[in-house]
Amino acid sequence: MRLAAEGGFAGAVLDAGCGTGENALHVASLGWSVLGVDVAETALAIARAKADDRGIEVEFATADAFQLERLGRRFETVLDCGLFHTFDGDERPGYVASLASVTEHDGTLYVLCFSDDGPDTGPHPISQQELRAAFNPSNGWSVAAIEPDRVQTRDHHDGAPAWFATIKRI
Repeated sequence: MRLAAEGGFAGAVLDAGCGTGENALHVASLGWSVLGVDVAETALAIARAKADDRGIEVEFATADAFQLERLGRRFETVLDCGLFHTFDGDERPGYVASLASVTEHDGTLYVLCFSDDGPDTGPHPISQQELRAAFNPSNGWSVAAIEPDRVQTRDHHDGAPAWFATIKRI
């Protein structure tokens, strides 16, 4: 993950919807304190086994993305790699509020989601307008940047079109 290598993270890092933990493991291997959360116990068991096999110190916990405040912790950096686009429009406000409850003011949220821009999009593509509507000043966020990117999937040889958004907690 290029951000970690470039010093793009600050303080404790939360990987929301971490799945089997690859992003959390990578960031932790660079020396950051990381908590990866997911609702899937099977995925978390795989993530923990990977951490043990690789000798990486990282924490994984079961958590509902809509109730992150139950973690009882706050983070300066939050990652969402492939979770935001799974939620319907009516679910997004609850998820965004949940993220806000654990992101420090002046903290940074990085979202990588399927894009609606281009051919062969992934499932549940998101527009830039939808990202900006979900994360706006009225709910405590400011979109700093949205850049085109690619998400590697089993179904897309060169990856699916994606947005990489940098969002600040205000």
